Amino acid sequence: MPFLVQLTDDAVRDLEEICDYIEQHDAPGKANQVLEQIERAFGSLSKHPRRGNYPKELLDIGIREYREIFFKPYRIIYRVTEQNVYVLMIADGRRNMQTLLQRRLLQV
Repeated sequence: MPFLVQLTDDAVRDLEEICDYIEQHDAPGKANQVLEQIERAFGSLSKHPRRGNYPKELLDIGIREYREIFFKPYRIIYRVTEQNVYVLMIADGRRNMQTLLQRRLLQV
């Protein structure tokens, strides 16, 4: 039975910010292509939700409740519960992910 993939408000905001940035700084139409590929990546989690790795920044501090998949350079951070996948964050992996993950997921 497929899992239901849901985006949190933060993840939706992340996608909007990514698209806005690409529209302003890259070729016209590129934002839609990137959006479609990111959506395809997290949509695939409905069939294989546990295929992602644990984010190394969280694994280093013993946290194994979140997973990630990539559409480079973007990291899609999510959590699997029963029959649901919650996409929590979509971020450019070139950012300071340790700080971003702690602030967004651990409320530190």
